[in-house]
Amino acid sequence: MSVRTLDISEAVGPLSEYTQQAGLGPVVVTINGKPVAVVIALENADLETVSLSTNPRFLALIERSRAHQREAGGIPGEEMRRRLEHRPSPR
Repeated sequence: MSVRTLDISEAVGPLSEYTQQAGLGPVVVTINGKPVAVVIALENADLETVSLSTNPRFLALIERSRAHQREAGGIPGEEMRRRLEHRPSPR
């Protein structure tokens, strides 16, 4: 996979052209040689996933949760799956 850079002054084609190129690798848009944006192909992602993965508040929440897990411990993933698998159904 190759990364292509494109100065904003050269980005005169339609957006669809750059999104098609993103299938071959990321297209990094630059201004005066500094990256400002990137067009990447998404696989198996929906709008919610993309929104959350770029939300600073959500990312901070995840990091706090991971830090708490490291410090205090918790239930291993396999144990949680076992518990959820045998959950009684609501009546």
